[in-house]
Amino acid sequence: MSIRVIVDMSVTLLHHGHIRLLRKAAKYGEVVVGLSTDEDIEKYKGHTPLLTWEFRKEILESIRYVSEVVETPYIITDAVLDEHSAQFLIHGDDNFNTVSKDRLIIFSRTPAISSSMLVEYNRQYKLIKHPANSDSVAKMHHETQIANNPDSRTAQQTGN
Repeated sequence: MSIRVIVDMSVTLLHHGHIRLLRKAAKYGEVVVGLSTDEDIEKYKGHTPLLTWEFRKEILESIRYVSEVVETPYIITDAVLDEHSAQFLIHGDDNFNTVSKDRLIIFSRTPAISSSMLVEYNRQYKLIKHPANSDSVAKMHHETQIANNPDSRTAQQTGN
């Protein structure tokens, strides 16, 4: 049996710290990214992700260190590791998960970078406008799906 490790992530904004963590994790085994849902990000981080869970998953799947992306709760437990046949959780030194210490591998965070820091910087300088409510998020999501999927554009135009 090969070793599987979970790296839990939100990836609201992918940055070099994420890539460094995934590269280190790959040295321990097959990397499964436990990706937080849009709802959990809003609940725990206080903002709506700019990219939906599906788009964040697609991005992560394209990274060579990642074998699989699965939906996980924001707080990882031993039960979540067991559900995905993972032996370890790999996390930065800001870990708040409730995994047993013998199943936890901690790495120092990459200095001076985090998605939360980037989001806060954006809030201060208004570089990217966040939608005001969930209806506009849904509309934006729908429009983006149509724009990024030629089949859905054709179906919409022909009424199929």
